[in-house]
Amino acid sequence: MKLTVASLASLEVPAGKSDHIEFDEAMPGFGIRIRAGAKGEHRTFIAQYKIGAKHRRINLGNVAKVSLDDARKEARKIFGKVANGQDPAAQKTVAKAEASKTLDAIIAHYLEARKGGKKIRGRHYDGVKHQLETLWKPLHRLTLGAVSRAAIAAQLNTIAKERGPVAANRARTTLSAMFRWAIGEGLCDANPVIGTNKKEENGPRERALSDEEAAAVWIATSENHFGRIVRLLMLTGCRRDEIGSLRWSEIDVNARAITLPPSRTKNGKEHIVPLAESALEILKAIPRREGRDYVFGIRGGGFGNWSQAKTALDKSVELKEPWTLHDLRRTVRTGLGMLGILPHVAEAVLNHIPAKLIRTYDRNTYAAEKKASLEQWANHLAVAIAQASGANVTSLRKAKE
Repeated sequence: MKLTVASLASLEVPAGKSDHIEFDEAMPGFGIRIRAGAKGEHRTFIAQYKIGAKHRRINLGNVAKVSLDDARKEARKIFGKVANGQDPAAQKTVAKAEASKTLDAIIAHYLEARKGGKKIRGRHYDGVKHQLETLWKPLHRLTLGAVSRAAIAAQLNTIAKERGPVAANRARTTLSAMFRWAIGEGLCDANPVIGTNKKEENGPRERALSDEEAAAVWIATSENHFGRIVRLLMLTGCRRDEIGSLRWSEIDVNARAITLPPSRTKNGKEHIVPLAESALEILKAIPRREGRDYVFGIRGGGFGNWSQAKTALDKSVELKEPWTLHDLRRTVRTGLGMLGILPHVAEAVLNHIPAKLIRTYDRNTYAAEKKASLEQWANHLAVAIAQASGANVTSLRKAKE
């Protein structure tokens, strides 16, 4: 039968059969396959040929989605390759196998294999996941063999520019570990991260914002997710992701506190964060979304648009010296010290683990002291903000006292 639009419409599966192939007499090997199923008929164009003693068949697409002319053209290309000694079906199988080796697919396998293991767990696992899924996203669609040293070096430069040299070096280490695992699994033969340069970190950061700078940042923030996150970081001293991935289930409004479970803290210890009145008001003003426990962010986990949001804030606040969100944590710690808060209490506010001898004998959690300290810091910050805004600072100080 010569396949035409009209003849296709008249074709039916012979009685007693559930599968039928009708070949086109005008192009041998080109045809249509009709399969009867519980959900109705499935009609697909096919190209069938023979390589040696083996028969090959390639699906050209569903009749509802591919026109007869397009299917015939594709079949003609396939038969042309066969005439030149190629095996299109085998090539398609190889291409499909290679597609399963894209970087994002291998990352998923790697994370699944290492989750809960001794080397990647808890907070460290979250960091590795973020680096591989977010920082290396521009390379995700490349196959492992196509991920070159040049591509990695270029992305490391981008990461360093947007997030700093420390973030770039950590991302480099994480990707290198993943490639070592992939080599062990037989997925690739080389680690392209080897040979790329580490970024100069210039030692540990010591940046802490002054009262004037902290006030300027506060005033420049907007009433959006990122703006509220920044203000909460300034009021709590928490780490960026501790607030960015905050869940409503971790907040107790009546107790006026956030309880971060061990899986969400860097040291693997539960951290109770007292909320000053200003911090509590920020959280109360955020509308809850049905079916979503995360306070911030739109889809998936918590907030994730860090780079663009920080860049926009920098343009608005225009501090003379560069600063990072982690500098806000250092700002809180420095501010507590300037307010006369005892060092061990200030360290407890940041959930820093004390020396082994001290934590062995001192089992106090300093809950009351932490609460009083953050209230005092919030009042101090409010005065600085009011002063920067031109308010009556003297009256404000008296009101806070």
